[in-house]
Amino acid sequence: MTSTSADLPLKASQRTWAAQAAAFALGRWSPLEVFDAYARRIARLNPVLNAVLDTRFTAAREEAASSADRWARGAPLSEIDGAVILVKANIAVEGLPWHAGIRAYAQRIAREDAACVARLKAAGAVIAGTVNMEEAALGAVTDNPWFGRTLNPWGTPDDALTPGGSSGGSAAAVAAGLCVMALGTDTMGSVRIPAAYCGVSGHKPGRDLIDTTGVVALSTTLDHVGPMVRSARDLPAFTAALSGQPQRPQKGLTGLTIGRWRFEDAVPCDPAIIAAFETALARLDGAGARIVDVRTEHYAYGQSRRAGLLISEIEALHIHGAQLQKNPEGFSEGLRKMLGWAAQQSAEKIDAAYALVRAAEADADAWFGACDLVAAPTALEPAFAFAEPAPAGQADLTAFADMAGVAATAVPMGLTPAGLPVSMQFMAPRGRDGLCIRAATQFEMLAGGPLIPPGY
Repeated sequence: MTSTSADLPLKASQRTWAAQAAAFALGRWSPLEVFDAYARRIARLNPVLNAVLDTRFTAAREEAASSADRWARGAPLSEIDGAVILVKANIAVEGLPWHAGIRAYAQRIAREDAACVARLKAAGAVIAGTVNMEEAALGAVTDNPWFGRTLNPWGTPDDALTPGGSSGGSAAAVAAGLCVMALGTDTMGSVRIPAAYCGVSGHKPGRDLIDTTGVVALSTTLDHVGPMVRSARDLPAFTAALSGQPQRPQKGLTGLTIGRWRFEDAVPCDPAIIAAFETALARLDGAGARIVDVRTEHYAYGQSRRAGLLISEIEALHIHGAQLQKNPEGFSEGLRKMLGWAAQQSAEKIDAAYALVRAAEADADAWFGACDLVAAPTALEPAFAFAEPAPAGQADLTAFADMAGVAATAVPMGLTPAGLPVSMQFMAPRGRDGLCIRAATQFEMLAGGPLIPPGY
């Protein structure tokens, strides 16, 4: 999987948007040259990774050529003009299949762009295609029964590591250098957990920051659209384009109070991740942040996570029920069982699940009354093989931000002794996305910069 001369200008140091935009401004490379390099790289690497599903290379190349002309005239449309982007298959891209990983919708072609895609195009971004995902965005490993499994670039075809789910195709594509940014969706951690497993940065915005119109919902209560990038340094530009709101983080951590989420007595965590988290906190402290302990009073880890899953299944049944009745064979047996189980639950149990979501908001209010940010590991374990069962508590530390509606940014904090990425997340109050992006950007510099999978 080593890079070749055909990948230029996409050698490892140039796979961040900051590097590419600087090269465009100086005339060293053009967006058209970069797009062509990405297209070649997708053609070479994707047959093994299976991250990219459908492409629109002809239209994208025209967009890249227009961007190249604008940069040559010194008149880019925005700070992301020319960025080559891939989009999760539950987000509508005009002219491409819009199926959310469900065979029942495989022949449906999007008639118009999702709101977030339209914003990116209006900013001059180049949409190259769509990427693989868990069926209906309901799963943990991205082993789709209809579109196949996506491999984590940190593994090999032999060890077959999962990239996580449900946005596994997005994370794998960024990690392998198939695009400079990929869009994912996060309902209980589906941007941040794949980002953690694949060694990239991902941002789950605060509730309502990024418009979800044109996204095949899993849960209208919990869904968020978010960007995934190789370097946290690129998150402000893409988050600003997606939201229409400037997200320029200030420099430095001095004076910030960061809450250390004390979760260890409630959920098991890989010792290598705990050790990396301790080191990360020491770095933050050394950079001038004040570290304090915080806990949750209402968020109940496994119980709350199961409540989020129930809400997802109930709301997915509402969204897909008519199509399920019409074409049951277009849904896998596993998805049919989950939706069927949801249909059998009592009103009392469902009401209790929604009450747990509201309780998470109370915990967030308490947290951010005492500190500026909260930090925790993103995932409780590094990437694992498809042959292994997904950990039951995989989303115990990520579901909270979706339930509370707060902003959360995942950023790598190093490697395990076995050489797999581990990640931490910063959470900030709703409306303060720039704050957790700022912390992630500063921490990335403290930790030595972005990660690249061996051979990529």
